[in-house]
Amino acid sequence: MDVQQTSGITAPRDDPMWAREYKAILQAYEQAGGPTAALRSGRVAAVVVSANRVLGVVTVPGVTIRAEPLPDGVQAQIVVAPGVQLEHPVHLCFGMLAETGVQRIIADYVIGAGAQVEFLAHCSFPNARDLRHIMEAEVRVGAHAHLHYTEAHYHGPHGGVVVDAHAGVTVEREGWYFSTFSLVHGRVGRLLIDYTADVAALGVVDLTSMVYGAGDDDIEVRETVRLNEEKARGLAKTRIAVRDHARSRVFTTAEGNAPGARGHMDCAEIVRGDAVAENVPTVIVRSDEAHVTHEAAIGSVNRKELETLMARGLDEDTAVDVIIRGMLGTM
Repeated sequence: MDVQQTSGITAPRDDPMWAREYKAILQAYEQAGGPTAALRSGRVAAVVVSANRVLGVVTVPGVTIRAEPLPDGVQAQIVVAPGVQLEHPVHLCFGMLAETGVQRIIADYVIGAGAQVEFLAHCSFPNARDLRHIMEAEVRVGAHAHLHYTEAHYHGPHGGVVVDAHAGVTVEREGWYFSTFSLVHGRVGRLLIDYTADVAALGVVDLTSMVYGAGDDDIEVRETVRLNEEKARGLAKTRIAVRDHARSRVFTTAEGNAPGARGHMDCAEIVRGDAVAENVPTVIVRSDEAHVTHEAAIGSVNRKELETLMARGLDEDTAVDVIIRGMLGTM
């Protein structure tokens, strides 16, 4: 296994090639918004992956990390022991420095009963021109456990990345799973997100996706929340902006399958230029004591907000960008 497992991830003195690659992937990690100091501190659990090389792994008490290289990527498992409450987030750095190629990540996350943990994942492909990133993830959140998962992408200026991300999430009784996916800096390229969450009694799932597309970017978000037992709750929230000739399609499904289940789908999309945005909600209710709702808003930026910013000296394009980034929470 090509892994450096230490108190902090540092390059070995006798491997200058490893050191150069590690330094470059950390620079890419920083472009995606990742805090590089955390990876070097030795106080946080972390995994650093470049293409199909596991450059580093750091573990802390209560967290087990296994990572194995594949011909075209990496297979990883992260297990948080029952009852563990981590002071610092677990950092995941996935990237690829080449202009072309394939990176496949097969990930298995197991959060033990009663544990509380946050994951910060940053995926960076700064030079990509014809590159494919495939993510296949399974997430299991134990009873009474809490997992916050934040994933940020940076794809560089060329629009040459295809992201194909699939995740299956299982939340056990009174478990909580909150996730945020963001791709708001650099070009998107082609993005497919396909997440399905199954929620047990009194469990909570909150899925948020934020994407800013331009040029000929193509965005597709598919999210399904199945509220399978009594008083399960779920939210699927999308915030997407497209301009130029970009296209976005959002397909959300919420199922109220048990008494007291509460689900909501919230989609807001901004369209500029010749871009096209589409939203297709599906509501399924199998209990007369369940309640599922949906709201969607697709259109241009608020004219009053635009005029206010332009009156303060911003040109129209800059003012629109400010409004969009405010909606996406990146200001």
